[in-house]
Amino acid sequence: MFTVRKNYYPYSSPFDPCPPIKVKTFSTPPNLYIGFQPPNLPQFSPHEALRAGTLWKPFYDPWFSPYERAKESNPS
Repeated sequence: MFTVRKNYYPYSSPFDPCPPIKVKTFSTPPNLYIGFQPPNLPQFSPHEALRAGTLWKPFYDPWFSPYERAKESNPS
């Protein structure tokens, strides 16, 4: 499944003084996955484009903290 959020598992030494972070996540921008800009991409209105930071909808990627995503999926 395609996702712009990637995970990696850093090395943790048995001699580290702090508890290790087992999984770290990072976000990749959507423009990495489009080789060229195809014609007739859907566009935001000028006002929406200023808020989104891009004119083209496929290049928009709202950034969410991994902790916000965890809160959304864990209703407590």
